[in-house]
Amino acid sequence: MLTLLKYLRIRDWVVITFILGFVVLQVMLDLELPDYMGGIVTLIQEQSSVNEILIQGLKMLGIVAGSVTSTIIVTYLAARVACGFSKRVRRAFFNKVNSFSMEEMEKFSTASLITRTTNDITQVQQTLTMFLRMALSAPTMAIGAILKIVGKSGTLSWITALAIVLLLIVLITIFSFVSPKFKKMQKLTDKINGVTRENLTGIKVVRAYNAEKLQEEKFEDVNQNLTATDLFINRMFSIMFPSMQLIMNGLSLAIIWVGGYLISNGSLDLANLTIFTQYAMQVLISFLLLSMLFIIIPRGVVSGNRIYEVLKTQNKIINGTKTKPELKGALEFKNVSFKYPDSDDYVLKNISFSVNQGETVAFIGSTGSGKSTLINLVPRFYDVSEGEVIIDGTNVKEYDIKSLYEKLGYVPQKSFLFRGTVEENIKYGNENATDEEVINALKTAQALNFVEKLENGLNYEISQGGKNVSGGQRQRLCIARAIVRKPEIFIFDDSFSALDYKTDRALRKALKKETRKSTCLIVAQRIGTIMDADKIIVLDKGEMVGMGTHKELMQNCKIYQEIAYSQLSKEELL
Repeated sequence: MLTLLKYLRIRDWVVITFILGFVVLQVMLDLELPDYMGGIVTLIQEQSSVNEILIQGLKMLGIVAGSVTSTIIVTYLAARVACGFSKRVRRAFFNKVNSFSMEEMEKFSTASLITRTTNDITQVQQTLTMFLRMALSAPTMAIGAILKIVGKSGTLSWITALAIVLLLIVLITIFSFVSPKFKKMQKLTDKINGVTRENLTGIKVVRAYNAEKLQEEKFEDVNQNLTATDLFINRMFSIMFPSMQLIMNGLSLAIIWVGGYLISNGSLDLANLTIFTQYAMQVLISFLLLSMLFIIIPRGVVSGNRIYEVLKTQNKIINGTKTKPELKGALEFKNVSFKYPDSDDYVLKNISFSVNQGETVAFIGSTGSGKSTLINLVPRFYDVSEGEVIIDGTNVKEYDIKSLYEKLGYVPQKSFLFRGTVEENIKYGNENATDEEVINALKTAQALNFVEKLENGLNYEISQGGKNVSGGQRQRLCIARAIVRKPEIFIFDDSFSALDYKTDRALRKALKKETRKSTCLIVAQRIGTIMDADKIIVLDKGEMVGMGTHKELMQNCKIYQEIAYSQLSKEELL
């Protein structure tokens, strides 16, 4: 957790210095109060005038006012520092996650990353706030009060020391049991977020298969574990606070009882007994404040370590420096093989082909043949295990990531839209696109007709994930988003699957005109979608078993023939 302190700015350290100053002032003022109370007792015993007692009381009020003011300032400044700190950590965390490749994303589950972004950072913020408020004041108060009572009464000092020892034994015993549970709590919070997210994401499937009870059982299992852990921690704390209260009250009774005996013997006066009682309470209150720190710090440390675990993760995708290639859109796969991290089996094996600028290349094959995996190597969602992916004569690993992405227009297999208007979603591909370019992209993607029928047209509000439009409409908007980018290379990962044949044909015809200067990579399941491609690559079990035009493959590739005849008649394939 200490590593996260680098997110405190110089200005924060200056503010922390002020906080420490006000903490010291507050402690000094609080340590003066018992002496003034003893002074009032002495004045009363000496039957001093009311004015003298009143003046002493007004001095006490001034000390209390100063202490309260210092406390308010410390609380305010600590909150400012902690909030600013958490804001910067949250920003760094978000940016780090955004830089992750698919490999790093798989290492941390989505639910865990959400928990770390919210719950864990909040825990660290609370820990920092409490630490700034109490870490100096509590021990300083305890030490100061102990120094004040030393010498006033040896007997009462030993009683206070015994109470402190008992208090420490209770705290150490309880936290030895509780501390390991904090880490378990955060992991269980990850799990419960994961189960909840899975249930909400797949709610349609859950209902369609009457699987509500199964999901409830999954949730109940995790929920029960979280509840049991939480109850254990709270039971331990329910022992701690009454124990501390018993020790504090027992100390008060012991001091008064023994103090009364000492007064009767003449070895102690009432004023010193009053002073001693107040200082003894300050010592125990200081330890009470420290116990509160002990409650929150272990959990904050666990959360801080979880945050740092993400921040220290080294990206497997290393950024290159190449920014300005000479060609535009030429692509080559040279002896490419790929296997997923922690896997021994290759998903792709020795793939080699080249694509010239402006050509359309399609990939087809059975489910699991490696089509999507292959094109995901182009934008470096994963890096190849062996071989090279070359764009415009340069290995993609040598490109500056931002420059590489500027060359690409990517339409994912699972269409995704962001919360916002239709226009905002289209301009996600090019924020500087003109209204004319947006309309043209929608027209090419065969989306303009249905967009114009939407309420408010381009200003129609899309819900998160595009849940308030159909699958086909969502696909066409995603295609328009790629078109408005005007990239050198289009990547369509099975991006026409939700379209009917008529719309598919019209879109491909319009797209061919729009992308005649761009290279197109198309993953498809339907033969009709790729028949006109300049080159078709057939994959089977990760190997390239055919390459050529539709006519060539119909003559010399058995697997392509099987796929083709399973979808269309001989007449349609001519």
